[in-house]
Formats: sequence, C-alpha cells, structure tokens
Amino acid sequence: MYLNSKYIAELVPYTAGLTKEYVSTTYNLPIDKISKLGSAENPFGPSPKAMAAIAAAMSTISIYPEWSAQALRDAIAQKYNFDSENIVCGAGASEIMSFIIRAFSSVDDKLLMYEPCFPLYYKLAAAEGRIPVFQPMGDTFDFRINELTSKITPDVRIVFLTSPHSPTGKMLQETDVCRVCEAAGDAIVILDEAYVHFSETEGHIHLAKKYPNLIVLRTFSKVYGLGGLRIGFGVCQAEVARILMHIKPPWNLGRLQVAGATAALNDDEHFNKTIAMVSEMRDYVFERLRKLNRFGVIEGTRANFFLLKVPEGDNSTDIWSALLKKGVIVKDCNIDFRGLERGYLRIDIAPKRDMDRLIEALTLLNLKQ
Repeated sequence: MYLNSKYIAELVPYTAGLTKEYVSTTYNLPIDKISKLGSAENPFGPSPKAMAAIAAAMSTISIYPEWSAQALRDAIAQKYNFDSENIVCGAGASEIMSFIIRAFSSVDDKLLMYEPCFPLYYKLAAAEGRIPVFQPMGDTFDFRINELTSKITPDVRIVFLTSPHSPTGKMLQETDVCRVCEAAGDAIVILDEAYVHFSETEGHIHLAKKYPNLIVLRTFSKVYGLGGLRIGFGVCQAEVARILMHIKPPWNLGRLQVAGATAALNDDEHFNKTIAMVSEMRDYVFERLRKLNRFGVIEGTRANFFLLKVPEGDNSTDIWSALLKKGVIVKDCNIDFRGLERGYLRIDIAPKRDMDRLIEALTLLNLKQ
C-alpha cells in the first residue's frame, strides 16, 4: 500500500494503559477488586456539573457546533485572565501539539525534548517527519537547564517542556521556563501543564503574556475527569493563536465537549475534592513505600502519579505483570518511555483503598528477595 511519507511506515503506535475490564477477563478477577493506576485518570470520575451540562446539551447534537468553540474559549479566558483571542481548543492537548508542529516547523527540523518525556512528543514529531532531539535527565532526573539550552541550535524549531514532568512529576521553576523561552529565540516553546493542578500552584500560564514564543497547554482529562471527551486548550499570544486557528479543523470539538468542559471549569467542589485526595494520598503512599527496601521512590513529584524504581536484577515488565495478577494496573515505563527501559514503573495516586492494594502487592513482592 502506498504511503505518502516514509516516516509513517516506521511509527510505533502509542501504548495506552490497560482497562479494568481487560484485567478482569484475563486474570479472572472481580472488577471491583482491581485498581487502575496506570493512566493518571481521576478516580472520582467526571465533574458532576459537566455531566449535567452534557445531558442538557444532548438534544442539540443534530446541529453543528460553533466552529471555534467560542463559548469554551471565553470561559477559559475569563478564568485565567486572558482574552479569548489567546485561546485555542483541541481534542485533547495532544491535538494542539500536532497543530503546533505543523505550523511552526518543517520536515527535517529538530524538536528538542527531555529523555524521558511523554511519548507523544517524539511520536508526533516523527509522524510529521521532524527529528526528535533528546536531553537526558540522568539517574537523578534533573532538568539540567544549561545542557538543554545549549542544544537549542538554529534548526531546533520547537522545545517541549512539561511541568509537572511526566513520568517523574517534578516541577519546573519559573526562572527555568523563562531561561528556555529566552534561549529559544524565535523557536516555539511548548509548556505542557497537563498535571499542574495537582501541584497546588498557579503554574506558569501567566508567562504566555510575557513571551511571544511560549504556548502553554492544559487539559480537561485529568483533574476534571473528562479524558473520554478529549478536550484540551492552549494559551499563547494572539498572533500565534491566529495561526493555529487557521490550521485547526473546523468543528474539532462537538457540542457535548464544549458544554462539559465549560461547566467543569467552575465545579470547585469536584476539583477541590480531587486535589485534597491526591495531596493526602501522595504523602501516605510515599511514607509506606519508603519502608520497602527493594523499591526506590523517586522523590519530588507534584503530580497525581510517581515514579518507582524496581530492584536491581529485576525488570519493570516482570513487576508490572506480577502486579496485574494481583489486580493492580500500573504503567510499565519499558513501554514507550525512552531512557527508562526495564527499570521503572509510573504509578497513579488514588484513594486509600487503591493505595493499600498497591502497597500490599508490592510488600509481597518485596518479601521475595
């Protein structure tokens, strides 16, 4: 079959986290005894206000949506003190990343990112014929800003930053983001803040007013619990947003997405409940896991997940498989995460019953030393 790009034939698809239904069927486990800790989803489910708004909008789905998602852009702009002309919405932040790559880079241009990083950064780059360039974080998972900025050469057109970083959960300092934006010159800097709400900070979204080359991305998939709807947005200066709006497909967000996301923005009860649980359970699970001397917790996460180093001599896929048999789904970093082959698991923070199930399963593995 003819392909119009040699790059597409070489792509390896992204590997999504396993579902409870799959694990239940495969391992003959009751579905209510399974903890899904591998996709960074909201364990409390979607925002109730979003659900009500979606139900109310159901009768309108025979009508095309407003092409630019203007109502949602207005709501986002009001919440974050921007103008709607600074906002671009997409079917998840990942769709907006693809717009940015097509708009601001050309085939064989370089896109700079950390190693490890969210796999879609380099998969989207490769799909468009761009060349991913990696800055290793090393065993201590440091951002190494001096080393990163030294790699911003004239053929680097886009720099990816993530804060909190995936898969470590570590947070970039504002001065670090500023240094990268200034070093990038006329290259675009993407700051992915998908998990920023869990840091209990305002994040760095305000820097989009200062730097014309900065695009800050956020999502409704995490704290708002709308991953299945696919809604994300970017905040940037108006000139950049206009360019992205020119290449954005019309009607990429349907009426239900716009209604649900707009309502979720103001669901403070659901938002605060989720943040409080993550904050409490983050401390709880770290205290318990530090006592398991075979496993190493990577400190410093400000996200709703953490990185766990598996014991020397073991590999992450074996531990991942053993946990599945006990009804605990985690993310094997051997799959997709460059630089973390066979050594690490990324694990979500969830309510106490799930954290206790994880600790119990790891404790049994810990005794087999």
